[in-house]
Parts: sequence; structure tokens; C-alpha cells
Amino acid sequence: MADLCSPTFDQLATELGFSCAEAGGLVEFRNPFGLENWTLPVLEWTIIIGSVLALILAIVRLRRNGDPTNLVLWFGATAYLFIIEPPLYFPAAFGIEQHVDTMFAHNVFTVDFLWGRLPLYIVAIYPLMATLAFEIVKMLGVFRRYGVLAGAVCVGFVHHAFYEIFDHLGPQLRWWEWSTENPINQPMFDAVPLPSVVVFAALWPMSLAFCVQFFVGRHVDSGTHFTGLQLVWRTIVIGVLASLGTFILPIPATVFGAGSDTLRGFLYAAELAVLTVVAIVLLVRQWTRLRSQPSDAPPYTNTFVQYYSVVYLCIMAILWATALPDFFGAVDGATSNGDPIGNLWYTLACFVIAILCVTATFTVTRRSAAAGVTPSTAEQPAPHTA
Repeated sequence: MADLCSPTFDQLATELGFSCAEAGGLVEFRNPFGLENWTLPVLEWTIIIGSVLALILAIVRLRRNGDPTNLVLWFGATAYLFIIEPPLYFPAAFGIEQHVDTMFAHNVFTVDFLWGRLPLYIVAIYPLMATLAFEIVKMLGVFRRYGVLAGAVCVGFVHHAFYEIFDHLGPQLRWWEWSTENPINQPMFDAVPLPSVVVFAALWPMSLAFCVQFFVGRHVDSGTHFTGLQLVWRTIVIGVLASLGTFILPIPATVFGAGSDTLRGFLYAAELAVLTVVAIVLLVRQWTRLRSQPSDAPPYTNTFVQYYSVVYLCIMAILWATALPDFFGAVDGATSNGDPIGNLWYTLACFVIAILCVTATFTVTRRSAAAGVTPSTAEQPAPHTA
């Protein structure tokens, strides 16, 4: 695959400590104790274990309760990954090298695919993060109360909080490296491209959540039963349409801000600000309503998401804590090793938001149970349609 080692990727790989030309095969295994630093396997297995558990429990939910929503969400996120990521890794192979240069390079982990381009944990992080955000919003009853679009906006907001905790730490710990010379990555928000902060952290999960709830979730909630074939084609459509949403939703910034990094950055930030304001209003209003007037609808609880969210946040807090000495010793935005640092204040805000969202699911669950509400519809099979 040396002929597909673009100069930009080769440079990034060298800076991360591995050779693009020697990265081997469709799949490659490495000693987890021989990686760049100890944080890589900790991150890797936190994400992989969570994603595998999310998949297993999605299958269990389908078999026990007739609810395929989580399974479609998991595979829809994975389909999105395989539509979006390969062209970014091999722009020349897809004939887009004149328009899209290499945007980033992942470091090598214990398990890698596609000649060092795609770590297994990246395959796992898409469905895991989507599951955590979607289920938190669903537990708070936003989809049921305000509809598909409002729920999707809230999913994008919650996902953004969880993801940016990880996103602002990765470059410093050499989990990946961005190509700061690539105009697509401009403007930068400290160590992270602002387009990534908005598009991949907020808009794509919003697009995915909308498609999942529109094509599957709302029908399951109304009692519809899907056949296996119906779920397969819906999952494929969800992956494709969520990918299109990634290009459509940021159009104000990508089109109107095409000639100016400053204008593009302002428009990206404006889109994120609108999504944030709408989501905060909806989430606070819904949580307050459920606390004061518990819904007559059966409560929905996903215990795995509640507790694994806590696990994820605790591990991220530990990783951030160990990175702080180098962070505070950084000069001109880079550590003594030359690694770029993220924005600590923004990360702290995301920690606060994520913690509040997870805490809200526990308080709503206890409140509903105390009110004598019937068991969750998640514990009851979805009836078949005629």
C-alpha cells in the first residue's frame, strides 16, 4: 500500500511514530504494551468493550422485547462509518485527491484495519457514542414529548458533550494527529478543527438519530413489528441518509463561508450555538416537567447506558488528570514534546453537561418508580401489526 501513502499521511504517520509504507495489511495486531503510551490501550478497550456490550444488549432487547431500535442504531452508525471514513483515508483511490487531501492520521493501536488507517476502537466508537446519546435522550422522554426532530437535536447536543471530552484530549496524547495545513480543517479551535467540533461531534449524530427514529423508532413506539428484511434495508438507508445529512446540515458554513476561514468559523459556531440553545431548553423543560409531573407514559430505562456513561466519564477524567501536568506546562499551545493541547474550559463545560444529562436519567427513573408508573415498555414485547 506504499503507493497509497500520500505525502500528508506519510508525514503525519512519521510524526506519530510509525511508517505509512510499513503499516501492514487489511488487519494488523500489535502488543498493547508496545504502543505509543499507556493511554492508547486504556482508551481502546474502554470503547471496544462498551461497544460490544451495547451490541449484545441491543440483540437481547430485540429478542426479548421485539424492539430493534438499538440494533438499527448500532449498525446504522457503523454503516455511516464505512461510507464516510474510507474516502478520507484513501482520497486518491476514490478519485477525490484534487479536492480532499488527508485530514488526519490515527496512531496505531492493538488492532488496526486498512493499512494503519482505521483502528478497531474507531469502528467501535461510532455506535457506542451514538447509543449513549440516543438512549439518554430517549430515557428523558424527549422523542415522545417533542417529536423526531427535537429529539434528534438533543441527541446531537448530548453526543457533542461526550465526544468533545475525548476530542480535545486525543492530539495531546497522540491518539491521532490533524493536518493543520488542510483548508478543510480550518479554522482550528485550539488542537481540534472547528468543523470536527460541529459536524462530527454534533451534526452527524443528529442526522443519524433523526433517521433512526423516523424510519424505525417511532414505528416501534406505536407497536409496529418489522421483519428481518425490513430492518436490513432500513439500516442501509439510515446509514446513507445520515451520511447525506453530514453534508447537508453544515451547508451554511461550507457554502457561504467558503471564501473566508473567519466567516466559516462564525457560521459553524452559530449552527452549534442554535443547536445548543434549542437542546438545553428542551432537555431542561422535559426534565423539570418529569420531576414535577411524572408522565403517564411508562418510563423507559437503559441501565447499561446509565452506568457505562459513568464508566466512560470516569476514565476520561482520569486520562485528563494524567495529561494536566503537560497541559499546564505547554508553551504556545504545544507541550514540551510538541503535542498540541485542547481547550480545557470547553472540555470542563462538556463534562458538566454530560454529567448533568446522565444524572437526569437517574432522577427521572426514581421519580417515575415512586409515582407508581407501570414498567417500561422496553420490558414488554412490541405487538405485531396485522
